[in-house]
Amino acid sequence: MADFHQYPHGLIGNCAYLALINKDTNIDWMCLPRFDSSFVFGALIAGEKGGEFSIKPAEGEYLVRQEYRNNTNILETEVNQGSDAYKVIDMAPRFMQTDRYYRPLMLVRKIEPIRGLPRVKVRCRPTGDYGKKQLDRERGSNHLRFFGLDESLRLTTDIPLNYIIEEREFVVDRPFYLFLTYGAPLEGEIVKTAENFLSQTTKYWQRWVKSTSIGKLFQKEVIRSALTLKICQYEDTGAIVAAPTTSLPEINGGGRNWDYRFSWMRDTFYTLNAFNHIGHFEEMEKYFSFLANIPMHEKDKIQPLYGIVGQSKLTEEILDLPGYMGNNRPVRIGNDAYTHIQNDVYGQILLAILPLYVDRRFNNFSSASSEQLVMSVLEKIERTINDPDAGLWEFRGMALKHTYTNLFQWAGSAAAAKMAEQFEHPNLARMAQALQKRAAANIEKTYSAERRAYTHAINSPHLDASTLQLILMNYIPHDSQKARDHLKALESELKVGKGLFFRYIHEDDFGKPENTFMICGFWYAEALACVGRIDEACEAFEELCNYGNHLGLFAEDIDPETGSQWGNFPQAYSHVGLVNAAYRINNKINEPNFL
Repeated sequence: MADFHQYPHGLIGNCAYLALINKDTNIDWMCLPRFDSSFVFGALIAGEKGGEFSIKPAEGEYLVRQEYRNNTNILETEVNQGSDAYKVIDMAPRFMQTDRYYRPLMLVRKIEPIRGLPRVKVRCRPTGDYGKKQLDRERGSNHLRFFGLDESLRLTTDIPLNYIIEEREFVVDRPFYLFLTYGAPLEGEIVKTAENFLSQTTKYWQRWVKSTSIGKLFQKEVIRSALTLKICQYEDTGAIVAAPTTSLPEINGGGRNWDYRFSWMRDTFYTLNAFNHIGHFEEMEKYFSFLANIPMHEKDKIQPLYGIVGQSKLTEEILDLPGYMGNNRPVRIGNDAYTHIQNDVYGQILLAILPLYVDRRFNNFSSASSEQLVMSVLEKIERTINDPDAGLWEFRGMALKHTYTNLFQWAGSAAAAKMAEQFEHPNLARMAQALQKRAAANIEKTYSAERRAYTHAINSPHLDASTLQLILMNYIPHDSQKARDHLKALESELKVGKGLFFRYIHEDDFGKPENTFMICGFWYAEALACVGRIDEACEAFEELCNYGNHLGLFAEDIDPETGSQWGNFPQAYSHVGLVNAAYRINNKINEPNFL
């Protein structure tokens, strides 16, 4: 797989903004002031229109090694050119200050000499409005100010300004520093501030990792996934985005290009499970706060996704940009899936909020409004339990009565029954239990005795990886022959190699899927652990981890022929799948009766 496609990027962030940094040191993607704002650097999908912020050798070929500082989200890119070498350290400051997190819209870049006298050029060419707006520039004493955005963008540095303005080469004979700030500028001495921020941010992340609960197996992979998930949370509201990017294609030239900078309701359950498994409750509480501000009571339906400040209207727009690698159009912002009917979201929400009422580590949330919320969501399940929908995979041209939807109506109703016990509300409990039985009856309509497996929808012959959740959710008991048979049927049709898994192989709105789906592979590894096939679960997990990029970051899709990564990057869903699969495998191995 020497020539396979990988994203040559590291992700940095501080829960206020995110940036993707190419191995060549360029900031290929950075949106300000929010995750879902226009990029100020966007070469990833916009080419030259996306601007540039790079620190490259003045001329000639060079070799690069990129890695994270141990157990942090601080990225170090070492550039080697013969007898000369230097390092670029990139960081988004984050640490505790006056009883709250300091997380400014500030990118700090340190250029550090390693050997010789390396000569570099710094290019800083931000842009606005998705590449439509060229920014005016004004020099100060130690800074450049860029105009044309809603707030001031400023580059403060101890590099001679003329070298940057003229993009002239200079010798890195000592450390140099650059601060790119949006809104409030840097206040303070450059070197002292940079080194202080670097030290405090390093300590913050390493303390955060020390407080992470993980098993003995796959610690390195879980730590990197946990750190990635952490910065995909927009802390101001608590929302967690599916990915930092838009329009990275699911397959080269295929047209399945979507904006993932939003918060999906269905991801809630899986993501909160992942944070719970690694013992991080602050992130869960912030996410609950985001959910609490979604208007669930008065709406006829709950949308599949919302914006990161709770926006309900996410109208799709196609931009006049070349797309990833210069040939992947359309480039979309917004996501029309907000208009879809996806009825599994009601069960997902009930499962997501269950810990608030049954886990004593959280404050007591019981109240009349809580009962009203649970009743409101249950009523939506009752109203839609027999309705077709777009399903987990968000089909745009078909509606079916999906097994996955009924499964989460079943599981959500069970969660509601537990909450009703806490509320001491017997009528609510009876309603929930009745809905659970109705959902189970619908699921059983998808069982094929001939194939000894559940299909993906009522009156459909097709198998679908989403039905792995029947095992993971313990709808099919783990120790049953039915679980083993269902898993084997899915393996025979959808598995590639030891761990890669297609979502499905039947045609959808865009034809037959060509790439496997990372989270389905991790679901498969988890399902293997559930049925006691531990050695195979470990093999599948290890194979999947090999498809990550040089930093252990995962996109959404893997080409089974080449091992190439495709889709938005990094994909929170993939990292959530990794954390949850590792947790399940570790727990299974630690069971008292495990041999």
